[in-house]
Amino acid sequence: MTTDKPAPSDKVFTVSQVTHMVKEMLEVAFPALWVEGEVSNFSRAQSGHIYFSLKDERSRLRAVMFRGEARSLRFDMKDGLLVLCKGRVNVYEPQGEYQLVVELMEPKGKGALQLAFEQLKEKLRAEGLFDPAHKKKLPLLPKTIGLVTSPRGAAIVDIIRTLKRRFAALHILLYPVKVQGEGAAEEIVQALDYFAGRPDVDVLIVGRGGGSIEDLWAFNEEKVARAIFRCPIPVISAVGHEVDFTIADFVADVRASTPSAAAEMVVEKEASFREKIENLAARLRKELRLLLVISQQRVNLLTQHRAFQSFSRTLQNLEQRLDGLETRAWDFLRREQQKILRGRSRLELAGEKARHAVVSRLRELRGRWEQLGIALNAASPLAILKKGYTLCFQEGGRVLIRRVEDVRSQEDLTVSFYKGELTCRVKTIDSARRIESRAAKE
Repeated sequence: MTTDKPAPSDKVFTVSQVTHMVKEMLEVAFPALWVEGEVSNFSRAQSGHIYFSLKDERSRLRAVMFRGEARSLRFDMKDGLLVLCKGRVNVYEPQGEYQLVVELMEPKGKGALQLAFEQLKEKLRAEGLFDPAHKKKLPLLPKTIGLVTSPRGAAIVDIIRTLKRRFAALHILLYPVKVQGEGAAEEIVQALDYFAGRPDVDVLIVGRGGGSIEDLWAFNEEKVARAIFRCPIPVISAVGHEVDFTIADFVADVRASTPSAAAEMVVEKEASFREKIENLAARLRKELRLLLVISQQRVNLLTQHRAFQSFSRTLQNLEQRLDGLETRAWDFLRREQQKILRGRSRLELAGEKARHAVVSRLRELRGRWEQLGIALNAASPLAILKKGYTLCFQEGGRVLIRRVEDVRSQEDLTVSFYKGELTCRVKTIDSARRIESRAAKE
C-alpha cells in the first residue's frame, strides 16, 4: 500500500543532488564515444563556443564544442552537415539536461581538409577572386623576380637553376618562408605584402614542392588567397606537382604545374623574343608605309586641281621631303633592328629601347607630316577659294589671269570655284583705277 508521504526511513534528495548523481553515472558510463548525426540548430556564441544538436530520424542530442576545440576545425559547420563527433556525455546541471561535449569532429564521407577546401573554394569563387578579368599578364622581359618559398627545399634549387639556364642576367630576390606547419600561412602573407610594396619587382613565384594535402595546406588558407589577390605584382602559383591543386592556384594570375615550369614561364627564349621584336618592327614598317602611301595619294589628288598648276614646284619640294622622311624612317628601323640582334647580353635593354624609340620616331614622323599638311593647306589656293573667291583662266583654262589689262572684250574665260568651274564671255572691261574710284564712292 502506497502512502502520500515519505516514510521516516526514506531519504529525500534535492533536485541538485539527483542531477549530480545522474551526471556522475553518465560520465562514468560514457567516458568517450563516437556519435554520428546531422547538425541542426547550429550557433556560435561570442565566447567562441559552438552549440548545436545532433539528430537522426528518431532522436536529437544536444552538443557543445568549446572554444579551444572549435579553433581546430578546418571546415565551416552548418545545419544539415552529416558529421562524426568524438566526445563524452555530460549533464548541464543548471538545466538538468545531458549533452555531448565534443572534442573532435569530422565530416561524414570526406575528410575535414577536403571539405574545408571545397567550402573556401566556393566562397572565394562567389566573391569573384577567380574571375579572369582580375588576372594580370606576365611581363615580357622581367628584370627582377621575387621568390616566396623555403630556402632549403628542392623548389628553390629547381627555380634558380632554370632561371639561370634560360636568362642569366635576371635578378632574383628570395623571401624565405615556412611552406608547411604552424605559422606558414602567416609568413607567406608577410612575404607577399613585402613584395607588393617594392616597385622594382616585376613578377612573383609563390610555391613549394609536392606533398600531401596536409603539407600543402598553407596555400589553401584564406589569408594567403586574399594576399595573392590584392598583390599588384603578377603572381605565379607553383605548388606541388601537376596533379596538385590549391586555392592559391585559382587566385593567382597564372598557375604553374611545378616550380620549374613557373621559372620557365617568367622568361622567354632568345629566339622567341627576337621573333617578337622582328614582328613589331615589321608591323611598324607596314603602318608607316601605309601612312606614307595615303599621304602621297592625298598630295596627288590635290595636284590634279587646276589651282595648283602654278604651285608645281612647291609640291615637288614637298614630295621630295616626304621621300626623305620615308628613307630616314626605314634607315632608323634597320638600325634599331640591328641593335636588337647584336647580342644576347644587350637583348633585354635593346628590346625595350627599340620599342620606345620606334614608337617615338613614328609619332615624330606623323607630327612632321601634320605640320607639312598645315603648311600646304595654308599655301593652298583652295583655302582661299573655299571662302568664296574664284580664279580666272584664259586659253581654255591654261593661263591664270593676274591683271585686268590681259583680258580682251568678248574673250571666253574659265572661272574656277572651290568646287566646279564655268565658262563665261567678257562683255565690258573696267580698269583698275575705275574700280578703285568706284569702291571709294561706295
